[in-house]
Amino acid sequence: MLFHRPLIILIQLTLIAALGLSACGSLFATKVTPTPLGPTAAPVPPTATPEPMALTVNGEGITVTEFQAELARYKSAQTALGKTVSDTDASKVVIEDLIAQVLLAQGAKAAGFDLSESALQSQMDALTTQLGGADKLSAWESGHGYTDASFRVALKRSAEAAWMRDKIVGAVPTTADQVHAQQILMFNADDAQAVLAQLKGGADFNELALKYNTHNTSTHGDLGWFPKGYLLDSKIEDAAFSLQAGQFSDVIQTDIGFHIIKVLERDPQHSLSPDAYLSQQEQALKDWVAQQRAQAAVVSAP
Repeated sequence: MLFHRPLIILIQLTLIAALGLSACGSLFATKVTPTPLGPTAAPVPPTATPEPMALTVNGEGITVTEFQAELARYKSAQTALGKTVSDTDASKVVIEDLIAQVLLAQGAKAAGFDLSESALQSQMDALTTQLGGADKLSAWESGHGYTDASFRVALKRSAEAAWMRDKIVGAVPTTADQVHAQQILMFNADDAQAVLAQLKGGADFNELALKYNTHNTSTHGDLGWFPKGYLLDSKIEDAAFSLQAGQFSDVIQTDIGFHIIKVLERDPQHSLSPDAYLSQQEQALKDWVAQQRAQAAVVSAP
């Protein structure tokens, strides 16, 4: 998947990220001592020091603090799953997720959606009530690397990103060009070539599938209906979509064995199964992000 971590239960949105501490220079105004030779000088407010950025996406910055906090959360989540990930690999995943989130939020605004302050406050109030009070929310924020200000920014961006995500996946049609295929799977090349020769000689595909698919006696090689982009191995999928109903393929070698595919049916507008529909939605989201990513002006900090 584009997004590397599970849904945060409080926010229930994907692609959540934190924003770092904002400058508060007014608390540290410089005091000027008056002299007897002239009027008292007015206090001069300090110039706020810009917070360092890890990168910018179309001019919108992701702070170093935000990146580091998100990186820490990601590594902690991987550790909890019993996985070891290098700092370099973790950084790459987090950066791409943050970029994707910003692009989705920017897409939402371009499409006319911008979470208002009142709507954001309503969400904050709901979370406060859900957790049992402001103190509990504050403790949760601290425990997850947020300040109150950074959490509001993260929640707003996530809501906008989620709105755009839903818009993208909601546009995916529930039908697609699909094939219904069956395979004979063998584990050595000689058997595969022998079976192919039998098929070319007129042998019944289903009978050979019953004989050789002993590892899967429940379906005997029936792959069901599937659209393009659904199967894990593109070689099998490419072969299936190159055939018409009733035709079978040559031997296809993959990492798990040797396959011969037969297309049982084809339908250019077949209803997607729930799992296939989810797969199509995920692909649509990946494609949208990839397209926007290719056009985006992403500048990394030196």
